[in-house]
Amino acid sequence: MDSKTIQMPREVHIGPDVIYETGEISKNLRLPGEPLVVTGYKTLNIAGKLVYDSLEDAGFNPDIIQVKGATEESVKQVENKLTDNSFVLGVGGGKVIDVAKMASTNNNSYFISIPTTASHDGIASPMASIKNEKGSVSKKAQAPMALIADSEIIKNAPFRFLASGCADIVSNYTAVKDWRLAKRLQNVSFSESAAALSLMTAKLIIDSSDSIKEGLELSARLVVKMLFSSGMAISIAGSSRPASGSEHLFSHALDKVAKKPALHGEQCGIGTIMMMNLHGGDWKFIKNALESMKAPTTCYDIGIDPEDIIDALTMAHTIRPERYTILGDRGLSREAAYQLAIKTGVI
Repeated sequence: MDSKTIQMPREVHIGPDVIYETGEISKNLRLPGEPLVVTGYKTLNIAGKLVYDSLEDAGFNPDIIQVKGATEESVKQVENKLTDNSFVLGVGGGKVIDVAKMASTNNNSYFISIPTTASHDGIASPMASIKNEKGSVSKKAQAPMALIADSEIIKNAPFRFLASGCADIVSNYTAVKDWRLAKRLQNVSFSESAAALSLMTAKLIIDSSDSIKEGLELSARLVVKMLFSSGMAISIAGSSRPASGSEHLFSHALDKVAKKPALHGEQCGIGTIMMMNLHGGDWKFIKNALESMKAPTTCYDIGIDPEDIIDALTMAHTIRPERYTILGDRGLSREAAYQLAIKTGVI
């Protein structure tokens, strides 16, 4: 019989001021060795130093490193700092989390995720998006040993990040549609439980849209819980399929062609509107839901040139050719891309 290992965090701590408990949480996890704090240049003062101090207070001898972007170079820099007995704490936004996650995986070290924003579901998933010379590549990684999400810190981040996280969850709708399509046409492995969890999470975030408000700690806590749930669907499936389909391919393509790409979740949300239309689904429902969360729904909302939207639509199917979606093997023609973007109001 086939067997599959499902990796999930051992502990999840979500709430106000939990970041101050990082040292004690790490001690209770009984992780071997000394901690390496991986943080960003902005997030060092927001949370990195707090984590460092908490670890020191708990009797650890921590080290710290700052990284700029989610690149292979950054991953290598972190790996060079690690010893055989280190464990890693990623403290920052999605890029920092992905770098820390990938470096710890490559070094076979334990990893703790400490997000400062709730902008996408990578905070708890066993996947990392790392840039190389070909663009962003989604790679399998280990799930975090623990998630420590301080809702006070996340609340104080620009609301745009929270709205982006909501949009990333909404994109589960088209991701699951693509997954089911690939199951029917390509006989890919499909998990009903992972798909159900993914769709339930997307439905819950839309049903709770009136509760998601700027500067509200409960809103930050709610979105983090939903992102965690989406990440668990990925863990159950053993792939990013429950939360990543044609809308994510569009976003990765946009990262390549746009002069200044928007947030990952923002781009995925806009992609979801268009991909839902291709699936023959209720794209207006998706658009209205995103608007209610104050997430962008047009290229102008995120400062992207309309021609870049068209370029991304026509090349999206080439990003991960092994992943079958509604875009098929040949993708959209330029004329079809224009019609789609105009009909859905994206351009």
